[in-house]
Amino acid sequence: MAISLQKGQKISLEKSNGSSLTNLCVGVNWGAITKKGFFGTKTVAVDLDASCAVFDANKKLLDVVYFGKLQSTGIQHSGDDRTGDTDGDDGLDNEVINVKLPQLPAAADQVVFVLNSFSGDDFKTIPFASIRLYEGTPTQVNSIHAVYDIANDEKFAGSVSMVLGKLYKHNGNWKFSAIGETTKDKKLEQTVKTVETAYL
Repeated sequence: MAISLQKGQKISLEKSNGSSLTNLCVGVNWGAITKKGFFGTKTVAVDLDASCAVFDANKKLLDVVYFGKLQSTGIQHSGDDRTGDTDGDDGLDNEVINVKLPQLPAAADQVVFVLNSFSGDDFKTIPFASIRLYEGTPTQVNSIHAVYDIANDEKFAGSVSMVLGKLYKHNGNWKFSAIGETTKDKKLEQTVKTVETAYL
């Protein structure tokens, strides 16, 4: 049974059989915007970008994985999705970041996941958006560990950047913290700087 995460909630990456989740996919799913016009409604594609930044215990940035750099040690990005679900929620993730925890650099202490609206559409206007942590691959979901709904919310109005959550080491074990907070940033580089100063 998948955990339904709340903002600020922290969870261990322990499976129901007691073993640790080591190969983790963080999938982001979102919908296209329906706009009403003079001649009826039309569906407008939304280009969101899921990225992650890896930091060491001294809060030093080690690497960033995003649509322009799809791979790092222990991390693989599925690639850029520029439209979202234009025909309603198909239940599949639009972008997936696969993290193999044992393969991360030894110095890695936190992996922070962020979402930026490349198309400039603010998060309040997007009909649905969620992230989920699961075991499997970008094309196959074996077991969903946790789901975090970040659907349109009044407090998201005007924001095009969001800190989704982070993997972090605690007493040698990896845990996940759901953050779900928008930032004032417009670009990924700025969002990573905000993470460095406020979310580590």
